[in-house]
Amino acid sequence: MGSRGPTAEPPWLKELKGNPGKRKIKKAPKAAPARPSCPAWLDEDAKAEWARVAPELERLGLLTHLDRAALTCYCVSYSDWVSLQKFLNEKGLLYVTPAGRLRERPEVALADQAMKAVLTWAREFGMMPAGRARLHLPPPIDEDDEFDRFLGLD
Repeated sequence: MGSRGPTAEPPWLKELKGNPGKRKIKKAPKAAPARPSCPAWLDEDAKAEWARVAPELERLGLLTHLDRAALTCYCVSYSDWVSLQKFLNEKGLLYVTPAGRLRERPEVALADQAMKAVLTWAREFGMMPAGRARLHLPPPIDEDDEFDRFLGLD
């Protein structure tokens, strides 16, 4: 039987959110931010999504080598959703059965499941607007700012 209540947030995520509960944060090991390698077996849509999100997640310090499987799941779900949506755009949401009845294509339910998986994985990585609003990230450093270079922040 599973544990009760919501899944506990990792300590680093609580700190990014500003520790809204104001309880003592337990120290836990934290992996160094790094971009894992993209699996070679991903299809083109999944690789393109990896190339789109991985650099930004790394820049925000939200990606480590330990996240490779989770990011792979996100990208595969995204690719599945895209391919199903392309199919539905071409064929339509409905079809006529041999008996002459109008039915919804099975791909509609599959696309919905893939979309829910994409949203679930995106939430895990803080890629949803509400999730980003709760994170307290340091402002990005402007590489062209002379003052930042003077302070040694570049």
